[in-house]
Amino acid sequence: MPKRLWAILAVTFGVSLSVLDGAIANVALPTIGSLLNISPANSIWIVNAYQLAIVVSLLSFSALGDVIGYRKIYIGGLLLFTIASAGCALSDSLATLVAARVCQGFGAAAVTSVNTTLIRIIYPRNHLGRGMGLNATVVAVSSVAGPTIAAGILAVAPWQWLFAINIPIGITAFFLSRRFLPDNPVKVAGRRFDWRDGAMNALTFGLLIASIEGYAHGIDPRYITTGIILLLIVGTLFVRSQLHKPYPILPFDLLKIPIFSVSVLTSICSFIAQMSAMVALPFYLQHTFGYSAVTTGLVMTAWPAVIVVVAPLAGILVERVHAGLLGGIGLSVMTCGLFLLAWLPPQPREIDIIWRLVLCGLGFGLFQSPNNSIMVGSAPPHRSGSASGMLATARLLGQTTGAALVALLFHITSTDSIHTALILAGGFAAAGAVISFTRLSLPMPRELRPAKKR
Repeated sequence: MPKRLWAILAVTFGVSLSVLDGAIANVALPTIGSLLNISPANSIWIVNAYQLAIVVSLLSFSALGDVIGYRKIYIGGLLLFTIASAGCALSDSLATLVAARVCQGFGAAAVTSVNTTLIRIIYPRNHLGRGMGLNATVVAVSSVAGPTIAAGILAVAPWQWLFAINIPIGITAFFLSRRFLPDNPVKVAGRRFDWRDGAMNALTFGLLIASIEGYAHGIDPRYITTGIILLLIVGTLFVRSQLHKPYPILPFDLLKIPIFSVSVLTSICSFIAQMSAMVALPFYLQHTFGYSAVTTGLVMTAWPAVIVVVAPLAGILVERVHAGLLGGIGLSVMTCGLFLLAWLPPQPREIDIIWRLVLCGLGFGLFQSPNNSIMVGSAPPHRSGSASGMLATARLLGQTTGAALVALLFHITSTDSIHTALILAGGFAAAGAVISFTRLSLPMPRELRPAKKR
């Protein structure tokens, strides 16, 4: 037990670093942009470079973990992330900062690609849900704490300390991981990583995200068309090459498992709903109802704060209740919260908004831990890394699509776009709930079967 606790702490440090860094950079963009004399449009690359590096390398790192070991990938990712954080702190121009952020993104991708796999190894099989609940709690806490930590650092120190603070935490996580993280329990003899497939995977997902973002932000249609054509060509070649491989980077072998593929689709729907609401709500509260930025931030904290409480409880419940049922109920509750937010009273009080946000957080927290447990638990042990990578990829695709949908609505119409965005978010949550309930008829992974049926 003591060794397990130290291993869990090592994973917790790594995950919190990767989540915190995204939130911290978002808050600090105006400050960094003004001090480096760059335009707001160019400053966005400080965030985009980090996210794009994660998207293009996530599945490759997870597949590489299946080959050389999840522990090695995780430790290597921590080391790269920590060194890149020092590079960010020492940057004196946009070019050097963006380059360092790309390296940070690769480090974060390595960490997040295998973190849920390590949880599967660390926790006893019948307590997998508890591990996933803890992971969801860490992500929620980091999301809540990110803006506050950024504001506190900027109040007393220059922006470089936003990245320098990662260094002692990263070093601590590195030594804990080397000492306590377990090796792969299962390895496939003779299996190798195909670097050509890794490059094709990066091109496919890079072009996909670039096309979504470009269309949403009104980029010249000629560039978008060229990107889509390249995506279709490269993506088709990549998918065809993956279909006939025993251990593909894009895990078609796992997607043939019904409950895994259904859970991936459910996850994408849930994160589209969550991100659409999170992007639209600040505009809704400030522009429509006249709330200040500070009040908006405090009110919106209700959503992730509830997840902090609910996610670990859902991880325990999954040992007794069917994970598909928990997920369906959770997304149904989230759907109610989103539709209630779309139809707020003409002059809502803070409490009118907060209890609706609490419903959304309650529903999402009840959904996330069981869904993640199914995705990781349904994969064979030697494919755990690819399952973990697919879990993170589904989250990123959902978040990117949700943010792009709201941006697209802002371009199409300025009169009712926020209201429409919240209705769409409720629709995606409802679709996710329906899909989740279909899992009741599918066989569950052994470690997630209710205790009385094991």
